[in-house]
Amino acid sequence: MPAIITFFSVLIYSLASAPVALAQTINILDPDSPYTNLYALRPSSYVRTVILWLLGGSGIAAFLYLLIGGFQWITSSGDKDAAEKARKKIMFAVTGLAVVFSAYAIVFILRAVFRVDLLGFTITSIQ
Repeated sequence: MPAIITFFSVLIYSLASAPVALAQTINILDPDSPYTNLYALRPSSYVRTVILWLLGGSGIAAFLYLLIGGFQWITSSGDKDAAEKARKKIMFAVTGLAVVFSAYAIVFILRAVFRVDLLGFTITSIQ
């Protein structure tokens, strides 16, 4: 009987003291803190995120549009009008993908060659 009481008292004590032992203070100004990014939130980071989401979303939308056009072309069953509509849809989707990829490529090339970060709105010195 005393072993059972000892076991439950140790169990209750360990459960009650665990939150205190695992508690952590958060200092967002500390550069080594994992929460430093909370301090670094600026409007430019929101704009960068929106631009990247728009580029990614438009790329995904163009790819899905390409898949739908391909499916419509396959299922046109020799109908000239349906095949022409599907061909136009595929052409527009490929054009959209080319625009999205070229926009991303231009931003990447400007950042790599000229050190101009259009997404971060900072221009570093060329040395």
